[in-house]
Amino acid sequence: MSNVKVKPLADRVLVEPMEAEEKTSSGIYIPDTAKEKPQKGTIIAVGPGTKDITMEVKEGDVVLYGKYAGTEITIDGKDYLIMKQSDILAVI
Repeated sequence: MSNVKVKPLADRVLVEPMEAEEKTSSGIYIPDTAKEKPQKGTIIAVGPGTKDITMEVKEGDVVLYGKYAGTEITIDGKDYLIMKQSDILAVI
C-alpha cells in the first residue's frame, strides 16, 4: 500500500487510477494522445463515513468509477482522485 498522508473526510475516498492501456488486445500500440482516461483504480484511503452513509469500500479494493468522477489531485508528484463513495460504480 502507498504511504500517502491524506485522510479523506466524510464519505470520500482517495483512489490511485490504474495506468491507461499501452496497446490493444490485437497488439497495436496506442499513442499518448489517443489514450482514454482510466476508469479503474485502487483505493488508497477511506473516510469514516457519516451517520447516514456507511462506508462499503476499504483500502486496497480495486474499483470502477465514472469517467468524470472525482477531483484530480497530485501528491508527491503522483496523480490521485478524491471522490465520494457514491461515484464508485463497482468493486472488482
